[in-house]
Amino acid sequence: MTELKKKEVECLEDAEDRGNATPADCKRTWDKLLCWPEADAGETLALPCPNILFHFMKEPAGVVKRNCTKKGWSDPFPPYHIACPVEDEIPLEEQSYFSTIKIIYTVGYSVSITSLIIAVTVLIAFRRLHCPRNYIHVQLFFTFILKAIAIFIKDAVLFQEEDIDHCSFSTTECKISVVFCHYFMMTNFMWLLVEALYLNCLLLSSLSHGRRYFWWLVLFGWGFPTFFTLIWILAKFYFEDTACWDVNQGSPYWWLIKGPIIISVGVNFVLFINIIRILLKKLDPRQINFNNSSQYRRLSRSTLLLIPLFGTHYIVFNFLPEYTSLGVRLYLELCFGSFQGFIVAVLYCFLNQEVQTEIGRRWHGKRYGLMRVWRRTRWTVPSSSGVKMTTSVC
Repeated sequence: MTELKKKEVECLEDAEDRGNATPADCKRTWDKLLCWPEADAGETLALPCPNILFHFMKEPAGVVKRNCTKKGWSDPFPPYHIACPVEDEIPLEEQSYFSTIKIIYTVGYSVSITSLIIAVTVLIAFRRLHCPRNYIHVQLFFTFILKAIAIFIKDAVLFQEEDIDHCSFSTTECKISVVFCHYFMMTNFMWLLVEALYLNCLLLSSLSHGRRYFWWLVLFGWGFPTFFTLIWILAKFYFEDTACWDVNQGSPYWWLIKGPIIISVGVNFVLFINIIRILLKKLDPRQINFNNSSQYRRLSRSTLLLIPLFGTHYIVFNFLPEYTSLGVRLYLELCFGSFQGFIVAVLYCFLNQEVQTEIGRRWHGKRYGLMRVWRRTRWTVPSSSGVKMTTSVC
């Protein structure tokens, strides 16, 4: 669609440039597929099928003709669907392939949503788990939940009927669904970056300073994607308002979405290297006691796994053309990506030793009728100045 839009603009611009020339019987015109040059009455022009149809044609490219009469251009003959026959049926193998992918990512997102809702409930329900670090985990969980819901809504809107012509289908509902899908995808990557940024803050300074950074990170995690998504909406609305805004091949405005995502993945990689460097110092038994060492390990293990795991494929594929290695891209972004939320819930909640301890305390307390003891565990952390500071661990 973007390529056709460009050709239409070029065709109409040439028509305006020739405005002062001697008027012809048939003016330069665009018929939504081909640009027909000026011609005099009695002429017959022949043009090859549009390049955009070459990938979908059943037979070698044909020729479309039009007669110029005193009344103007005649209809194309033979008609486009005869001169340029397009394969409009998807082969059974491809149908099976796409159906399998849809089943996998539907199951994946459903499992992710369920596990993430449970994880959010656990982190919110237990008061001892309330702290900036877990608040950030909850925000990340919400981005995964909202991204999955946005994808389900987009699929329901765009594929509500099998016979929809996606090249011409354009409604406000489908554009809104695509906008929210892109927005929550970007917020998801930004909150993965926030996780790494917050871990760096904790490793570079005392945990008592964590709250100082928390609200700035919240503003970044939601505000940064909002800013770029709004710019992308304005650009699409005024300069590229075609289809459902879901065709991004060759669109310069798509960089407003994928550019920040690629940068966030790159920054995550730099932070990953920096975290390793810091941990090599922090985990030195001669500089830190055992309690702090185990806390740093628990705190960093999940983030260190997530940074290289999520987003690496994105930064590779987005420097390639949109349809390069489509099969691999679909499996990584849809099938593998649909289970990311489940993996995050397992790493940050279900395998979290503090969560397991709190659940075990509640379980045994109710089981044996014991009174719950609300006690904040305290431990020491060496500050950047070398002075040990006492803080609470939730």
